[in-house]
Amino acid sequence: MTRTATPAVHPIAAPAQARFAIAAFSLALGAFLVWGAGFASANALHDTAHDARHAMGLPCH
Repeated sequence: MTRTATPAVHPIAAPAQARFAIAAFSLALGAFLVWGAGFASANALHDTAHDARHAMGLPCH
């Protein structure tokens, strides 16, 4: 029986500045989406969900 060595995977550490930028962008995007959904009308939210289901190829009616 022959064994082959599996190479070790070492994650690359991102610098703190890059992690901060990613976190800030994620927070801003999340806040924008929550704010947008909070002030959108019910019809707009329904139409968006309806269109998203069709875009994924799922039936909705």
